[in-house]
Amino acid sequence: MAQSRQLTGVARDCPPRGRGGGWPAVAAVAGATFTVVTSEMLPVGLLTPIGGTLGVTEGAAGLTLTVTGVVGAVSAPLLTPALGRLDRRLVLCVLMAVLAAGNLLAAWSPHFAVMVVARVLVGAGMGGVWAVAAGLAVRLVPGRSVGAATSLVFGGISVASVLGVPAGTYLGELAGWRAAFAAAAALALVVLAALAVSLPRLPADQEVRLGGMLRLAARPPVATGLGVVALLVTGHFAAYTYVRPALERLFAADASVIGTLLLVYGVAGVLGNFAAGAGASRSPRGVLAVISLVLAATVCLMPLIGGSVITAGVLLAVWGLAYGGVSVATQTWLLAAAGEAREAMSALFAGVFNGAIAVGAFAGGLVADGAGVRAVMYAGGALAAGALAVAVLGRAPGGGRVRSAR
Repeated sequence: MAQSRQLTGVARDCPPRGRGGGWPAVAAVAGATFTVVTSEMLPVGLLTPIGGTLGVTEGAAGLTLTVTGVVGAVSAPLLTPALGRLDRRLVLCVLMAVLAAGNLLAAWSPHFAVMVVARVLVGAGMGGVWAVAAGLAVRLVPGRSVGAATSLVFGGISVASVLGVPAGTYLGELAGWRAAFAAAAALALVVLAALAVSLPRLPADQEVRLGGMLRLAARPPVATGLGVVALLVTGHFAAYTYVRPALERLFAADASVIGTLLLVYGVAGVLGNFAAGAGASRSPRGVLAVISLVLAATVCLMPLIGGSVITAGVLLAVWGLAYGGVSVATQTWLLAAAGEAREAMSALFAGVFNGAIAVGAFAGGLVADGAGVRAVMYAGGALAAGALAVAVLGRAPGGGRVRSAR
């Protein structure tokens, strides 16, 4: 244990004393993770209207996701060591303010360059919040409740990944895509207020060092887990970033139906999150293998089957069920491999996850503009198949259970 703490520079956290903490604080942190990931994913269901308003192609509009992912991937592992011993309560509030500003700028943006700047701000806020928030549950509740609190904080990421897009799509259809970004800004401000009221002071006991994070990433079980994250998330977002054009062209779905189809995906994703969470605590390798196989098959079937809106709904439900478990299953794997290095592991996870989003959206845009949406689906399926191979052949952590950091 002492060696683990020396390697990563992460101290054993103690329960907060004095004002704040407890389940209201955990709920506020979960609200923060939900808000940042929803803000990141928002353009997925709005690519067509964003591109039309700002005068760019759908592939170029997909860069709004790529830029955010790149900035999030860089900010998560670099910001955590840079924070030093700063109070995490103050840090989270400042980052939520940055996120709100980015969403407001996106809602106002008169041309694409301004939208890109706005998405840079969203990426900075998102990467920092994700890295810091994921390790806070152990400091907010008694030891017996750490597992449930950690699941709730991570659940904000998982639920946003599958519900944020359909919610934004529905709002975009009702009031325009600018209203969807304005609503995300308002939500960020509400969560900021909740964090300020509910969180206690959370000074870091020790600093997380970049060198320790790199050594942590080199451990075989950690490297395998990060490899699975990279391939699964890149493959998913290569395809899912362009799911709206795919539904329009392969299944003749119009704008009024797409929101419903993405809601089906979202509901299935929430179910997949809970199902995977239960199974991953026993066998993260088995759960990730099943997720990778189902995701690869479903994405490849999209262009092969095509056809009716009902068929699209079935495929999206299976897709959502599979991808809904990705966050919780990979987090379970990585936290089991990281021991006490939770904040360092969270920063690495956030960096790789968001880097994969950026690469997937960018690569998907190149394929979509060059070879069409059918080719995008096949590319996404191939990457998910690669994740299956890594999950099966790579080294898993000894046991799958996430241990308390206390």
